[in-house]
Amino acid sequence: MNVGIICEYNPFHLGHRKQIVRIREDFGVDSGVVCAMSGNFVQRGHPAIFDKMRRAEAAVRCGADLVLELPAPVCLSSAEGFAMGGVSILSRLCDGLCFGAETTDAEALSAAAQALLSEDFSPLLRERLASGKSFPAARQAALTAMGLPGSLLETPNNILAVEYCKAILAQGSPMKPLPIRREGSYHAQTPDAANPSASSLRLQLEQGADISPYLPQAAVRCFENAPMHTLKAGQRAVLYRLRTMTEAEFAALPFGSEGLWRKLMHAARQEAGLEAVAAAVKSKRYTRTRIDRMILCACLGVTQTQMEAKIPYVRVLAFNDRGRKILKAVKKQGFFRNAGEPVDHPFQDLERRWENLYPLFRVDAPGVPGGNLRERLFYPPKFTNP
Repeated sequence: MNVGIICEYNPFHLGHRKQIVRIREDFGVDSGVVCAMSGNFVQRGHPAIFDKMRRAEAAVRCGADLVLELPAPVCLSSAEGFAMGGVSILSRLCDGLCFGAETTDAEALSAAAQALLSEDFSPLLRERLASGKSFPAARQAALTAMGLPGSLLETPNNILAVEYCKAILAQGSPMKPLPIRREGSYHAQTPDAANPSASSLRLQLEQGADISPYLPQAAVRCFENAPMHTLKAGQRAVLYRLRTMTEAEFAALPFGSEGLWRKLMHAARQEAGLEAVAAAVKSKRYTRTRIDRMILCACLGVTQTQMEAKIPYVRVLAFNDRGRKILKAVKKQGFFRNAGEPVDHPFQDLERRWENLYPLFRVDAPGVPGGNLRERLFYPPKFTNP
């Protein structure tokens, strides 16, 4: 059995290792673990703290068998788009999809997903949006109106869990949803020794703290002396892009409906810093995460059309012997391409753009453009004990 995980590993920590161990405890030591991981940019609209090759290597050294890259348009999508992209990739390889959630009742999560896909849901959602509710609050209220607990859409992990189930249903995926309990606080400012959150570890890293007690030893070695990347470090590059964009380019951005793109355009031309730009655009209706994703899409040149386009291929970042065998079974599809492998497709030009821009977010000093394009995928010569 091959089990998929849609992830970011930003950074890889003990909780991620625990999930991989749990998969093998529940489904057998021979189960394949396939990860669809965000590349150098992540779903909250920020650059990944460490580059994708180091994070992929850490995952394989800590028990994953195969790490595939979620392309930037998927990573920077909404929770729905993020789930749809991940499920479409992993459905080619996996029998089940494992994810952490506050609710581990797969039937309840699937029932909520089915409700969101029903024809009755959209009118109820529009009514609540018209009343002035934010999109997340309106979704919860609409689900409650259908006789299901709106609380299922309260926490970040549950929201993604429902979206994963929705994507599985919408795509007719052969994968079964396999929820496991998410322990620890998603919003904790200080790491929990037993169940650290990636957000708390990023905060610790930015403050210069040692996070090694919260990582498997193999991951510590992967991230040792690795350059960090933050949105703040690259804000001048982002501001340059925002201030030189045309009105047509703003109008083509994802998440810019209902005139939001125009609001961003005006803020970019009036405010001094990136934080002030985002604050000027944010409102009760539009979350900060949505604004951050729209800003990063602007910097990377990701349009609504590109975000909606079919994924032409996916990069393989790392694998071990078992992962190589999993890939060999689908080799004829031609869908999976090695990291750095030239591909005769317009999408590769977009990849080059994203790889060239990522080093501008490096904290200490801008890095060499396109570094990951020249790196080979990670393949360990032998299993390393994490």
